[in-house]
Amino acid sequence: MIKNIEIKTNMIQLDQFLKWADVIESGGQIRPLLDEKRIFVNGALCQAKRKQLHSGDIVEIKGIGTYKLIGE
Repeated sequence: MIKNIEIKTNMIQLDQFLKWADVIESGGQIRPLLDEKRIFVNGALCQAKRKQLHSGDIVEIKGIGTYKLIGE
């Protein structure tokens, strides 16, 4: 199931988005997820914690969930 997450800007960085979506509590917590290759953006493996995300992007974190960005 995909959870829709509304953002208030045109763009948000991956680490900021994961905090906004309550997946992580601090930006440093993203490193293990990246190192374990668990984060995919629009189906492609993502290893950049500051990857820019936009409305309509799908973020999947293996073992945690799938999120769709809904923007203004």
